[in-house]
Amino acid sequence: MSNHKGHVVVLTYPAQGHINPLVQFAKHLASEGLKATLATNHYTVKSIHATTMGVEPISDGYDEESFKSVGSRTLELISKFKDSASPVNCLVYDSLLPRALDVARQFGIYGAVFLTNSAPCTGILIMPSSNSAFLAVIMENFGCLDKNDWVFCNSSEEMEDKLVKAMSGLWPLVMVGPMVPSAYLDQQINGDIAYETKPPKSVIYISFGSMSDITTKQADEIACGLIASNIYFLLVAKDSINNLPIKFINSAQERGLVVPWCNQLEVLAHQAVACFVTQCGWNSTLEALSLGVPMVAMPQWSDQPTNAKFVEELWQVGVKAKKNKEGLVTRDELEMCIKEVTVGKRTCNRAVRLGGSSDKNINEFVGKLV
Repeated sequence: MSNHKGHVVVLTYPAQGHINPLVQFAKHLASEGLKATLATNHYTVKSIHATTMGVEPISDGYDEESFKSVGSRTLELISKFKDSASPVNCLVYDSLLPRALDVARQFGIYGAVFLTNSAPCTGILIMPSSNSAFLAVIMENFGCLDKNDWVFCNSSEEMEDKLVKAMSGLWPLVMVGPMVPSAYLDQQINGDIAYETKPPKSVIYISFGSMSDITTKQADEIACGLIASNIYFLLVAKDSINNLPIKFINSAQERGLVVPWCNQLEVLAHQAVACFVTQCGWNSTLEALSLGVPMVAMPQWSDQPTNAKFVEELWQVGVKAKKNKEGLVTRDELEMCIKEVTVGKRTCNRAVRLGGSSDKNINEFVGKLV
């Protein structure tokens, strides 16, 4: 392997929260001198524009009713570069595509898994029954972590120091995060948003990610809580816009804006943003931490409750909104949490310092391949 210029194929799972960090990882590798090729499905590849890395479409197996064919398609891609000036010598794959490791072993190249969640979420906090379908999925995705040459995690030692030390003996764990574009971390934003003219720290940003579904009752409580807070707001409603009360949508023109989508990084990097009401998906959490935006956490599922606990108790950069007996965050609770992070003791005036050790870890990885 040392006779060739390093060439890494980065295989993504076709969901926005998985694509974004792997795209940034591929760009980072390319900036360090490696040849990086991002492999994703035909539908997704059309939306990726990058000049520093290659982008190759592969079938995700959906047309054949199975993701198992991902392995064979990846084989074809690696074979394509076999006789080129830069043959592939490492395959980095999303943890939801564990069969890709078999492909790496078949070609005799390095295999590395990329975890798009925080480090502790590789463990099972609540053990399901032995015949659970959920357990089968967990074991397939995380049961072979120790067989990888590297286990990359989109987090940093600065954020999860004790956990990293506890887990480093289990797998070849390497922290490489946060995978947030450097332009945003450096505050080099050329675009503008609807609140360009608003005073610093005067706007609430609310978004619950690309895979979350808000009920009509919860949407009503959120709407009333925003009105009661009497602060400017930007609400990303997506498909849930139909659940918002008509009176709220009509009154939003005075103090807020309701949109189906926005560039989250541009919003969080803007000086007008005072806080982020979020479901605490890992990408959203990392972005808010990196840009110094305090959070009101409203977790729903997956790793979100763990991330929310860290936000409130470990990093102390936000508060977790409490649910009532019906499982709802009430308007009064939301209003109180917003005030707590905007004018209370949980305000956050600086970004969490992240990534110094991650840069060193990535450089060591690159050194293995060139």
